[in-house]
Amino acid sequence: MAWSLRSVVPVWVVALLGVVAVAVFAASRSLTWIPIVLAASVLLTMAIQLALQRKEGLVTRMMASLGGALVICAVATGILVLV
Repeated sequence: MAWSLRSVVPVWVVALLGVVAVAVFAASRSLTWIPIVLAASVLLTMAIQLALQRKEGLVTRMMASLGGALVICAVATGILVLV
């Protein structure tokens, strides 16, 4: 479980920082940049998983990383639509 958290949490943090940066800096076209944050999360997930070189639990770690990033981006999108 420790390996899972070490490889999942950084992706969530980057996704959260990305959506906060989009909300602050791209006020008028903020919804255009949210998919780019999610794409960066996908690339970061793949880079982290390749760097680990562990086969066991790869799919579970990738699902957790990308699922969390997707939820963060979806919640941010909902908030930005309302604001």
